[in-house]
Amino acid sequence: MKLPHRPSTTIFSFIFIFLLPSSISSQICQRSCGKFPLKFPFGSDLGCGDPRFHQYVSCSQGNLMFTTHRGSYPVTNIDYTNKVMYISDPSMSTCSCTQPSKGFGLDWDAPFSFQDDNIFALLDCSTSSSPIFQSNTLYTDKNNSSKVSLCDNQGTSICSFLYSCRAISTINLPISTCCVYTPVDLGPAFDMDLQILQCSSYSGFYSFNERQSDPNSWNYGIALKYKFSVNNEYPSSCPNCERSNGICGYYSGGAYNSFLCNCPNGINTTNDCYFGANYNYGSRLSSWQIGTWLFYCLACLLISVWASSFL
Repeated sequence: MKLPHRPSTTIFSFIFIFLLPSSISSQICQRSCGKFPLKFPFGSDLGCGDPRFHQYVSCSQGNLMFTTHRGSYPVTNIDYTNKVMYISDPSMSTCSCTQPSKGFGLDWDAPFSFQDDNIFALLDCSTSSSPIFQSNTLYTDKNNSSKVSLCDNQGTSICSFLYSCRAISTINLPISTCCVYTPVDLGPAFDMDLQILQCSSYSGFYSFNERQSDPNSWNYGIALKYKFSVNNEYPSSCPNCERSNGICGYYSGGAYNSFLCNCPNGINTTNDCYFGANYNYGSRLSSWQIGTWLFYCLACLLISVWASSFL
């Protein structure tokens, strides 16, 4: 007598594994990008760090880049203690190189603003038609209480130092075409369009490096302040996540980018990465993951009951 065929445990195991939600595992967020350690709010990939920063700061082939509507710029340093990011502009003129540039600008909704120490000097500007040299061209401040010139009259010495650089002096630019651009306090709306200002290039630096009269020693680049939120505080769950060796991130597939803690094994949780009895693969499952598990377990049970009805 031939016994009826019974669905094997292997078949049910295969069905169970096949139906396991892929969302239980995710990519492992990297802790560095090239030589730079990555800490909140910055992240290596989608779902890592703060979602507001992902579109502006990204890791590409080991290079940390900052992107605005003007272009992409290499990140040269991040001061996590003071929340300042330093970038360089390859089109910027320095004491060793002078070249044409279109300028620099920040996106109006970017969580960045200029560090107060930034100094911008516009180079080779038209003294006859550039708006910065028009005697009646003034900038009205935020409170409309006063007006200031676009050029800093106290910046003549800075222009003198810059024009003593070999790279600038060799093209015989008169110092009168240099303007130390003052309205850098426009916040995220700042946009230095050299085409409109009719200048061929600019130089930016954030420190004299204690040698003001030696432009070869200045720290060229742009310093940008960043803020986590209005109160400039970590999300409440982030410290717990980092203390457990996790990386703060977010659920990129959700409508509200809800907080997730990315653990070293690639499992996302809603809190931390501490191990315990209620953890799976070394990490506690979030509530939505538990619900998904239960759904598929119930589905496997129904399939098993359905298959047994044919025995």
